Amino acid sequence: MASHQYTIRELAKEFDLTTRAIRFYEDMGLLNPSREGPAGRIRVYSSRDRTRLKLTLRAKRLGLSLTEAKDLIDMYESPRDTAPQLRRFLQVIQQNKLKLLEQMADLQSNLDELKVHEKEALALLQALGEREL
Repeated sequence: MASHQYTIRELAKEFDLTTRAIRFYEDMGLLNPSREGPAGRIRVYSSRDRTRLKLTLRAKRLGLSLTEAKDLIDMYESPRDTAPQLRRFLQVIQQNKLKLLEQMADLQSNLDELKVHEKEALALLQALGEREL
């Protein structure tokens, strides 16, 4: 079965990225295109690269750093047992979940504070005989 090949522009279009972003992921070691053409200037991405890019973007949406994403993707591609990979993946998920819960608590606290100030300002306006905004 032949593996499909992609140009940098095809991947950029498919994933709504800039070619610069894809080259950055390459520099980070997430992608490893082959080189063709004069002096190897044309990047050719494999199905493996496409899958790694897709997993990288999914990891970013989950709040993982690119280094964490690379570590996890590399682990899944290794021939080792899956238990260590799953434990590491769960650890990363739990760390990011805690970070998001903290951010959510901070946002709720800020929202509660804004509601108090809003209520006070409306009460002051009402005391001055003004109508609500």
